Amino acid sequence: MSAVCPLCNQTFSQANIESHASTCNGENEDKSTANGSNKRKFSNDVSASPKSSKIAALFPAKKQKVDLKPEETVVVVQPPESKASKQLLQPTKQPSAPLAERMRPSDFSNYSGQMSSLGAGSMLRSLLSSTTSIPSLILWGPPGCGKTSLANIIASNSKGNAKFVKMSACVCGVAEVREVVKQAKTELSMFKRKTILFMDEVHRFNKSQQDSFLPHIESGTITFIGATTENPSFSLNNALLSRCRVITLEKLDKKAVMEILERALKQECITIGKGDCVGVSIANDAVEYLATVVDGDARAALNNLEMVVSTANCEDGTKHITVSEVATAVARASIAYDKTGDQHYHMASALQKSIRGGDDSAALYWLGRMLRGGEDPTFIARRLVRCASEDVGLGDNQALPLAVAAMQGSQLLGKPECDVLLAQCAVYLARARKSHEVYQALGEVYRAIDSPEEGSLPGVPLHLRSGGGKVG
Repeated sequence: MSAVCPLCNQTFSQANIESHASTCNGENEDKSTANGSNKRKFSNDVSASPKSSKIAALFPAKKQKVDLKPEETVVVVQPPESKASKQLLQPTKQPSAPLAERMRPSDFSNYSGQMSSLGAGSMLRSLLSSTTSIPSLILWGPPGCGKTSLANIIASNSKGNAKFVKMSACVCGVAEVREVVKQAKTELSMFKRKTILFMDEVHRFNKSQQDSFLPHIESGTITFIGATTENPSFSLNNALLSRCRVITLEKLDKKAVMEILERALKQECITIGKGDCVGVSIANDAVEYLATVVDGDARAALNNLEMVVSTANCEDGTKHITVSEVATAVARASIAYDKTGDQHYHMASALQKSIRGGDDSAALYWLGRMLRGGEDPTFIARRLVRCASEDVGLGDNQALPLAVAAMQGSQLLGKPECDVLLAQCAVYLARARKSHEVYQALGEVYRAIDSPEEGSLPGVPLHLRSGGGKVG
């Protein structure tokens, strides 16, 4: 007695119909494979076909034959690639990436800080939100202020209209830039699509390497976006600056860092405040402490948060992180100071202007910042000697000898014992009576020499010459 399978319309014996129905896929297979055991036995071997997924997608119903024996053949039908499997191949943020990288925003709604230049409704924000008219830019700001995140938003907004290439001057050179430019020319000529080249730490390129960008920015082959922590006036070519718009990003305030931390905690499913729920929670003052100690560096705040959470020991599935635990694990951010960069000159200027304004507390503060930052005491002492003559001058004739004595004493004692000598001198100069009479008179003399009224400088009068003014 036989029976017909309602799926493939094949005829089987009453004994084999039940085993066939458990493996039937609706296709009209060869009767030699009616026994389900053969199909189960060799299905794994056939699935390891060298055919690529692309070819399988083009020919989803093509039958593949696997020779088992000269007299035996198994035919297997490969199903078309499903939409779910395609979605798994889409690039996503790696879960192993640091929290700071996973938290990078893709639009301005999640971008915190920089409200003065990139606030809602600002012209610059509207310009960067455009997908077709993004100019070449130089993003200048301290570490962790949002330069790379801003470039990430630009890349997200320009998706489909421009190709975004991200590079770092720390690990690439001119050869890699030329290869990107070559591809950009192809994109522009064949697909009418521009290329946005983002170069992180662009100040690492020397002046001749920076020249490699100039002709391609000028011709419009690429839209250049450079990020730097150094002053562009000193670290970048004037020719490159003239072709790019410089956007200055300030250090993030405490409120902006708090917003970033709260968004990260929400994403990581961590409760803020003391809660009864199972899992990790963190106290409000602990989050505030994390936002305070990083000195406006959002990347450092997220790295510290990730470290604190990953090292939290959960008991019975519950852990509450307190501010004392955070203070123990997280070190306060180091003082931002560089002995040859912007901070060196900024703080030296702040010290001298505080002395000139008579603010002894401010003068002592900036002196302490320079010493804690590792500044050479001899440099500070030379500045104090200059202040004693330029700003105090004839107002207090004891200021100059005191400043010279402090410089000589600092050279004899060295660090760290010389700090009190410099502090005493700085406070004395700030409190002393000021007189710019000599400094201003010397400036008038220089102007008279550089721009003589009669066209040439006069000679030395006879009565002032050596020899008592006698002729011959």
